[in-house]
Amino acid sequence: MSTSAALFTLLLAAVALERLAELVVSTRHARHALARGGREWGRGHYPPMVALHTALLAGALLEVLLLDRPFLPALGWPMLAVVVLAQALRWWCIRTLGASWSTRVVVVPGAELVRSGPYRRLRHPNYVAVVAEGVALPLVHTAWLTAVLFTLLNAALLAVRVRVEDRALGRVPVRG
Repeated sequence: MSTSAALFTLLLAAVALERLAELVVSTRHARHALARGGREWGRGHYPPMVALHTALLAGALLEVLLLDRPFLPALGWPMLAVVVLAQALRWWCIRTLGASWSTRVVVVPGAELVRSGPYRRLRHPNYVAVVAEGVALPLVHTAWLTAVLFTLLNAALLAVRVRVEDRALGRVPVRG
């Protein structure tokens, strides 16, 4: 394994650890919201979402190792900067939403919609971070197949997720 591939593996491991930290925070927040009468929406899309995000990390690693993808500094360093900025945006979202943030869609009746932090300018800033990271992380080491495949599948998943969130938050009337 080349030095750059080893470093990329460490980057992916760091992102995986960050995701585990998110899940710890998310589980705590979801449990708290459910205890306050919160309702979970859209459970069906959650397992595919977890699988897709896991596949992003595994796919990027496997593509680099099995297809011998090179590290191209002109691409890799800017993409690493995008990954770092996406992480910063993600944690800004988590901090802004506080106990309301979760990887699941759990809404407590009567809770007010947050309109501060990144939500002041963007409707779904966390998904901006997800999209940016999904493209940039694999491209740090030119794993372009993973970047393209994740982006396409994530677009379909986010179409569902955003509708679920909008309905849960009362922005879109529930039909049926």
